Amino acid sequence: MLVITLTLLHPLKSTPVQKWNFEPNKVIRIGRANDNDVVLYSAVVSRHHLEIRPHKDDWALISLGSNGTFVNGRKINKVLVKDGMVIRLASSGPKILIQLGSDDQAVSASRGKNVSAKPISSKDISKETVIN
Repeated sequence: MLVITLTLLHPLKSTPVQKWNFEPNKVIRIGRANDNDVVLYSAVVSRHHLEIRPHKDDWALISLGSNGTFVNGRKINKVLVKDGMVIRLASSGPKILIQLGSDDQAVSASRGKNVSAKPISSKDISKETVIN
């Protein structure tokens, strides 16, 4: 199972603002309410906006928010997470970069080394990544 790193991106510059690392087999909850693992104070973010949960050997992203979750401008409900994908909470809300790595990469990243992630294109978000 892969560890997952979430990076909140600056709304204009797309530079990192804040980063969270999570271990495998943990459900990650993102939203405006204080009981989430990642709390984002934005009027367009729902109290419980989305979950990222283990799905076999991957991670699945499940949108729960009333304003939706978007990947490459496309509203999604459930998709498999791909390394380097950027999600947006609501059509004009915060952007989060998702990076996947092994336990070794997470340790390297915590020591100040960069773990590279390539951005994905809209063709990478296909019907095969949608979870029913």
